[in-house]
This record gives sequence, C-alpha cells and structure tokens, in this order.
Amino acid sequence: MVPMDFPPYPSGLRLGGRRVVVVGGGNVAQRRVPQLIAAGADVHVVSPEATPAIEGLVGSGEVTWHRRRFEDADLDGAWYVVAVTDDPAVNDRVSELAEQQRIFCVRSDDATRGTAWTPAVGRHAGVTVAVLGNRDPRRSAAVRDEVLAGLRDGRIAAPHHRDRTPGVTLVGGGPGDPELMSVAGRKALMEADVVVADRLAPRELLGELPADVELVDVAKLPRSRSAQQAEINRVIVERALAGKRVVRFKGGDNFVFGRGYEEVIACREAGVPVTVIPGLTSPVAVPAIAGIPVTHRGITHEFTVVSGHLPPGHPESLVDFDALGRLRGTVVLMMGVENSPEIAKALLVGGREAGTPVAIVCDGTMPTQRTVLATLSTLGETVATERVQPPAIIVIGEVVRVAFPDSFPDPFPDPGTPADG
Repeated sequence: MVPMDFPPYPSGLRLGGRRVVVVGGGNVAQRRVPQLIAAGADVHVVSPEATPAIEGLVGSGEVTWHRRRFEDADLDGAWYVVAVTDDPAVNDRVSELAEQQRIFCVRSDDATRGTAWTPAVGRHAGVTVAVLGNRDPRRSAAVRDEVLAGLRDGRIAAPHHRDRTPGVTLVGGGPGDPELMSVAGRKALMEADVVVADRLAPRELLGELPADVELVDVAKLPRSRSAQQAEINRVIVERALAGKRVVRFKGGDNFVFGRGYEEVIACREAGVPVTVIPGLTSPVAVPAIAGIPVTHRGITHEFTVVSGHLPPGHPESLVDFDALGRLRGTVVLMMGVENSPEIAKALLVGGREAGTPVAIVCDGTMPTQRTVLATLSTLGETVATERVQPPAIIVIGEVVRVAFPDSFPDPFPDPGTPADG
C-alpha cells in the first residue's frame, strides 16, 4: 500500500467508455455511481442487492448490474474500481487484486488502504472543481462549494474569461431579498457593462457591481408609464448595438406584470440578441415567505394572479371580476393596494363570501416585512387603518385561514365538537 505521509497526486481521469467496477450496491454506491455515469464510464455494479435508486439506473440502461457476490474475474479489463461494501474482507480482496493488476482503487471503509481518494467534485461552465481535504469530506465539500459559488457569481474568474458577447439579458431579481436572487442572475450582473435597474430590484446587489459598470436608474427616466418603457427599450437597444453587455434588472420575474416581453420584442426588432433569466415571482414567493400557501390540498385547486393597478369597471381593465368572484380558489393581487376597496366590493358582488380571509403581506422578504389580516368585507377599512403602502401582495381565500387558524376560526366546525360557551 502507498504510505499515507505523501499527499495525493491530483489527476483528471478520462473514464468515458472505460470499464469501472463498483463493488457494493448500498447508499455509498448510490452516491458514487451517478458521478461515474456523468463521466461517461461503463459502470458495472457487483452486489447481491442494490438500492432502488441504483435499480432505476439499471432499468434505464445506464448501469450493468451483476446480481451476486464479488468474484476475482470482475476486475478483468477494469480501469478503476470502487469498493463500497460493508464487509471489510470483501473490500480487502478487491483492493489486493486491484493492487496486483495496477488498477486504482477507492475504499469507502478505510481510505488508507486504497490507492485513490474520491474528491468533492463540482462543475460550472466547463470547469471541473475537485477538492481533496486530507480525508476530511466536510471540509472538502465546503471548499468546493465556495469555489463554485465564486465561479457562478463572477467573484472567481479572470476578466478575459468572462462572457463579453454584446446583447441584452433580462434578469428577474426576485421579491427583494438579495439572498433569493438566482445564481445565474448574479453572474449576469457581474459580467454586465450596463445595468438598467428598477427600484424594486434587490438594491444591495447594485453595490457589488464593478466600478466601471454603467448604472441606469429607471426611476430617473421620464415618468409617464408608456414614455418610460419606450425610453428603457431605447436605452437597452442602443447600448447593446454599441457592443455592450446589458442587463435589464427587475424585481420579481420579468414576465409577470414586468413588461419584460415588450423589451424582448424591442430587442428582436433591432436585431439584438436577448436572453431571459427568470426570477422568483412575488405572488408566489412573498406569500410563501409569510407562511401562506397559495394552494392547499382539499382547500383549493387553483390560484389566480391579478393586476390591481386598474379598478373594476375601468375601460382599460382586462379582468373579469364577476368571473373571479365566482371562483373558489386563491386570488393574489399585485399592485392592488390603492384599488383594494373597489376590488373587494367587486368580488363580493361576484359571489365571494364577506368572511373570506385576506392577508396583506407588506414589503415581502425585506426587514420591514409585516402581514396584516382582514376579511373581504373589511379589506378597504383595514388597508386604511393599518396604513398599508405598496409594495404589498394581497392574498384572498381559504388558504389564509389555513395559515392563520387562530385568527380565522373554521366557519363549519365539526358537529361532533361542542361549541364554546
């Protein structure tokens, strides 16, 4: 055996199409086999039994299973072997034969008796990261994760390796908390030459931008809604045609009342490459953060997301509030604080019960987040007395009762349970 006072020599094994033998079919094998498959290895599992996950890989044709105990001939033609049984005698025999045949062998039970160690491995954008932490797997995994995080968000990368292809990327920043921003979105920000940002985009991330990045604040563009969007379209197209990488940075998701597709159309008409990185959408994420499910088994089979920026009856409104009032599922209002009294009345007229529970989640995911409770009949009054200000997500439906049972007692108690009093 190799003396353990020498450090391992790192090497990238090219196992594509080559025979790799895994002796054992338990939980450790279940963790190792997918990595070997990803490397293109011809994987042979030797074991009387195997986990359901390994059986699934066998069923899909990705693994060959020899359903029996290990035999010496199993190593014939092998390039690499992994001994992961719970029988030390079997593992000893595997490593002895591997040593004789000059096949590198990993031992799960005693790394000191193997000739190879399995590193903590991760991959990103064509780079493979493999970390060996002197047989300390937790430390190896932690270092690997830090390196991968740095590669993904752009903290670890030579500048000339970053993508500098001109074009526009629409990035959804999620509901506000920068920790809820996607890895892909952070990476796009770090690689941008120009960032065009909404006020609801996670503002802390803008402070991480390199000093040479041009930041365009949408709030400082012309105030008319249509004029502002036209100016945004002009800016992102103009900068991209000038050879810049442009990130259009929004709160929430680009395509959920974010007018993102208008920007896609503008880019396509100008011949500018455009890609989309979705964000956590606020009408689902904010209630979840507040502990409110938008669906719940036995309670609702649908949820409807509605823009409340126009009141019922407005000539430009596209919402059928009568139909909405007849639905039994969850209604989630965005941009509906100002018009919430009129919307509540319209839902009542449409057939919703006056006692329908309502939750107003203000400043979702932010340090100032709070949840205000009401019923459909008291929504307008509650918004006023609680001084609710945008941004807020309003959740209407029985799922609010599920989340706050003490505030909304069951209107149909079990008849076998005596009522209080």
